[in-house]
Amino acid sequence: MIERILFPVDFSRLCSRMAGYVKRVAVMFESQVTLVHICDPQSHNGFEMYVRCSPREIAEEHAAAARRNLDSFLTSEFPLDTAPRVLVSGDAATQIAEVARTGKFDLIVMPTHAGRFRRMLLGSTTAKVLNDATCPVLTTEHCEAIEPRPLEHREWVCGVPTGEDAGRVVRFASRAASQVGAKLSLVHVIPHEQQNGQSELGRNMEVRRKIVGITEEVGCDATVYVVPGPVKVMLLETARACGADALIVGRPQAGTIGRLRDLTYALVRDSPFPVVSV
Repeated sequence: MIERILFPVDFSRLCSRMAGYVKRVAVMFESQVTLVHICDPQSHNGFEMYVRCSPREIAEEHAAAARRNLDSFLTSEFPLDTAPRVLVSGDAATQIAEVARTGKFDLIVMPTHAGRFRRMLLGSTTAKVLNDATCPVLTTEHCEAIEPRPLEHREWVCGVPTGEDAGRVVRFASRAASQVGAKLSLVHVIPHEQQNGQSELGRNMEVRRKIVGITEEVGCDATVYVVPGPVKVMLLETARACGADALIVGRPQAGTIGRLRDLTYALVRDSPFPVVSV
């Protein structure tokens, strides 16, 4: 199901620390990794403008330097003959999403950063890719100071959304877990405001029946948990209790605004384990 992985790189220490992680993902899914670098055509400075004839000449020199760096970056982990390299120019998030779409990639793997940057994920390239990409996006816990722990395939947890999107998310989670031999658990959180006058037990049983129906339709063998409370808090707490190695969550349609999008960003920002946003 996941045959082609796109790995955006900027030649930083952060990307170098990600290499082992991305390689592990590729081995698990038996997939090919393509490295992509986005060159900023407007990155020239005043000195370059002074010593060069034109912005076009500067842009060409920057592109040539970027190509050399890209072709020599992480070659021991991703040899040139097995890991293609793509160089494009423009806005980083826009171009990553576009390369993934036109190249028909099955997964984008990106890191989040530590500290202030991680807390401000809503303004980051990762957040824009989450909003614009049409394929799943795998994000890790931050790896600014240390290498991220390898993605494991023992216990995977899927947050089951409400509405028509539930079947799509569960189907992806079931296939992905099956592909790598992971045990899958499905978690749905019922916010207190959605009880609609029902008892907690009654609402729990109603939602459980719906989720079990989805698993039967999809052909998914999974443990089902239905818990009340704040969605982000209870989803992460339940995933921790399950010993999750990865969390799969639904991602709203591109351009969606409001609580659903904010919930996805918050999960990616605060999750202590890798998140696959579908």
